[in-house]
Amino acid sequence: MNARTLLLAAALAMMPAAFATSHEPAGASTAASAPATEGEVRKIDRDAKKITIKHGEIANLGMPPMTMVFVARDPALLDKVKVGDSVRFTAEKVEGVIAVTRIETVK
Repeated sequence: MNARTLLLAAALAMMPAAFATSHEPAGASTAASAPATEGEVRKIDRDAKKITIKHGEIANLGMPPMTMVFVARDPALLDKVKVGDSVRFTAEKVEGVIAVTRIETVK
């Protein structure tokens, strides 16, 4: 075997390990590991699948407290809340967009 063949064989031997690190499709949600953030629903736009939330720090995104518009990862999440509700939610970057992946009202 020449050096080129050995190098190719070594590279091919390492490839399965490199691709075995995740079984989730690209852009899959990691909501189970992302921390929840407290906030208040300011606006809901069901047609655009968006929600405006005044929120505290979103640690997993390095985002300070502010009011911003999020995409609802699942539009059914918007049916769980109404304007004025205090909420606990998870926001994550999904396919290049910051999206709410989980939301619940806080009593």
